[in-house]
Amino acid sequence: MEIKRKARIDSKTLEDLEFPAVLRQVAEFCVTEPGREKVLAIIPFQDFDEIEPELKRVKEFTASFDGENRIPNHGFDPIFRELRLLEIENSSLEISGFRKILSISETTRILLKFFKKFEEFYIHLNSFSEEVNYTSIISEEINKRVDKYGEIKDEASTELGAIRRRLNVVKGKINSSFTKALSQYAQSDYLDEIRESVVENRRVLAVKAMHRKKVKGAVLGSSKTGSIVYIEPQETLEYANELSNLLYEEDEEIKRILKAMTEFVRPHASLLASYQEYLIAMDVLYAKAKYAMKINGVLPIIVSEKKISLIKAYHPLLLVSNNKRKEKTFPQRIELVPEKRIIVISGPNAGGKSITLKTVGLLQVMLQSGLLISADAQSEMCFFKRVLTDIGDNQSIENHLSTYSYRLKKMNQFLKKCDKKTLFLIDEFGTGSDPELGGALAETFLEVFYEREAFGIITTHYTNLKLLANELPHAINANMQFDNKSLEPLYQLHLGEAGSSYTFEVAQKNGIPYSLINKAKKKIERGKVRFDKTIANLQKERSNLRKTSESLKTEEQKARIESKQLEEVNARVQEKLESYQELFDANQKLISLGKKVDVLSEKYFNNKQKKQLIDELMKLVMIENSKRKKLAPKVKKAVKAKEKKVIQEVEKKVEVIRERKKEEKEKAKKLPPPKPKVTLKIGDRVRMIDGRAIGTIDTIEKNKAIVNYGMFTTNVSLEELEKV
Repeated sequence: MEIKRKARIDSKTLEDLEFPAVLRQVAEFCVTEPGREKVLAIIPFQDFDEIEPELKRVKEFTASFDGENRIPNHGFDPIFRELRLLEIENSSLEISGFRKILSISETTRILLKFFKKFEEFYIHLNSFSEEVNYTSIISEEINKRVDKYGEIKDEASTELGAIRRRLNVVKGKINSSFTKALSQYAQSDYLDEIRESVVENRRVLAVKAMHRKKVKGAVLGSSKTGSIVYIEPQETLEYANELSNLLYEEDEEIKRILKAMTEFVRPHASLLASYQEYLIAMDVLYAKAKYAMKINGVLPIIVSEKKISLIKAYHPLLLVSNNKRKEKTFPQRIELVPEKRIIVISGPNAGGKSITLKTVGLLQVMLQSGLLISADAQSEMCFFKRVLTDIGDNQSIENHLSTYSYRLKKMNQFLKKCDKKTLFLIDEFGTGSDPELGGALAETFLEVFYEREAFGIITTHYTNLKLLANELPHAINANMQFDNKSLEPLYQLHLGEAGSSYTFEVAQKNGIPYSLINKAKKKIERGKVRFDKTIANLQKERSNLRKTSESLKTEEQKARIESKQLEEVNARVQEKLESYQELFDANQKLISLGKKVDVLSEKYFNNKQKKQLIDELMKLVMIENSKRKKLAPKVKKAVKAKEKKVIQEVEKKVEVIRERKKEEKEKAKKLPPPKPKVTLKIGDRVRMIDGRAIGTIDTIEKNKAIVNYGMFTTNVSLEELEKV
């Protein structure tokens, strides 16, 4: 069951990417200690053919948590000690060992049977399980001789059965003889109140010390005070000796049976080891699946060509930590393709450059270790033979190496191993030495990695590396987005532009005097400052364009929704108009017909000629019938239903209008009666209706008054005034 593979990703790289921390989180979900040890020892696979089935098994296990056909329990007690004993000649296992073996054998059988039964749901788990060569003879042999309580059965051998029957007879005799002695000495008042006790697993009489010589038997002890002597009566001693002999014979027969069972199981030791390995593998799959649920892990699209396209990718450790604190984690969109195989990320510190770098590396080694990744299911990933990293401050105290010396040693390893099947990740590329010299050397290294067609991501503050990424056809600059006003990080990677370090802007925000910042600007090359400023301006423009684009997109969506709603309303109005027009035309036709009938009635009223009336009426009916088209019963029914619906709608609207008018009349009745109009005269204090300013009437002419407000006078109609 164990897959042998060589690791091309060294332990230092895995530590840099915090892969052991992920394994510790996965191991917490294991239900067995061997499973935990197995998880903590996981190393990445290097070939897709080896890891693809493992990834699919984890995905199937993950799906089982939400399905009806949940996978049975796989827990077990390890049998490493028992397997070692089976390797030693003439060794014998204990009953507890056989119980563990039985448990492992039965658990394996249940799982194999389950996956076979539901193989259409668990295709890859079933094919993995079918590799186990299971046999039931071990379980049958143990069940034949050991009961469910872990005791050897009477029928385990003929001799054991006979011994135990004799034991039962002797125990019966001991009990009856002891009961007889107890009754006899109790009547003689030789016994204490407790009457009897148990010493060395044997029933004894609790005899008063003063009467000990009157009771025949073997003294087995006394109480702490010495007031009671424990005596096994003479009547039971003979049977007790026989019992001891039988117990010895029983123990020897059980040893012989266990030895025979051990010899039966010994040839199947490798088979039992395979069962245990299978259950450990199931525990590892269970833990991986549980961890996938915790980080919303998915199986991305695995591609054969060299490509990484991560959509909504999360750093799993950061995601778990933030979820505990109920904080938001920002996803990233990262793409490495042959045309853009190296990304140079720049920008100020604390913007998320290192986390983005680690996210790519950690998800890559997780995938190559059979773990589902925290990203969108539409993400695409390939496999790399090597993953090389240089992350963090790696000053080596043990080797007396400075940070820069250590990094140069790392670069030397990179130069030896880097090829087109390598993914390299370097944080703060070129740092640790003189900026000009270190930057030049870093530029040379980057050119070598580029020529060897390696894939990689680096973070840097060096301008020359940003320029190089801009010049190389298959490399690309990127930056972590910042808010240009608050200088707060947005934790979003933007491809296509280098990032400004915002050195002077951040310094100014933190209270450094402008005079000192200006002095610092004069001390460096104008071109570098202008280049950094240009980058910063481009980022600001980009940020503004992004906000404008988002705003326009929102407005466009709103306009589309409103337009659709208007179209629907317009269609409904048009349909109503057509229905009402049809109803109007039908009513007009009926009115016209009614007028014609009225004319005929008038004629008949004047001349009383019935025949003429019938002829004219018949003629009128024939004309009207000639205009009608004969409709099929279904169509006729539909037309009538439509007419009925329109009439009902019209009646409802008329009823609504009537109700509204009725309500208005009732409200008008409930309103208080209007105040009686007071006749205004000169000198009255008045104000305009619904006004606040109070004035005095100076003169009244006809229906108008001149009102004096103190600062000014105005001419107002008497109807607009009310007395205060």
